[in-house]
Amino acid sequence: QVQLVESGGGLVQPGGSLRLSCAASGSIRSISVMRWHRQAPGKQRELVAGIITGGRPNYADSVKGRFTISRDNAKNTAYLQMNSLKPEDTAVYLCNADVTLSNWYSTTYWGQGTQVTVSS
Repeated sequence: QVQLVESGGGLVQPGGSLRLSCAASGSIRSISVMRWHRQAPGKQRELVAGIITGGRPNYADSVKGRFTISRDNAKNTAYLQMNSLKPEDTAVYLCNADVTLSNWYSTTYWGQGTQVTVSS
């Protein structure tokens, strides 16, 4: 019923930047929260940033001052601008969203993820 599709990942050198996008589509009435998570090999999934409709964004301490989350509510899309990237930012980045469907059912959906590799 709802799909989340991430894009924008890739290989970047340390100190570089990438902008990730997460586009939601389907029978969406509204989206209350969109979040970015990441998972590196052998590590637990980590919440990187979240943004509530009409609210202030939140960030993990590890990315504060370097990453910026934003939303285009008209497009049901979230973005993650990542600057000053470090090798430890290497991970699969996944977005999720708390969605209310057109039939008023609410649940959380996940995307498939996009790989970000920071290496020289």
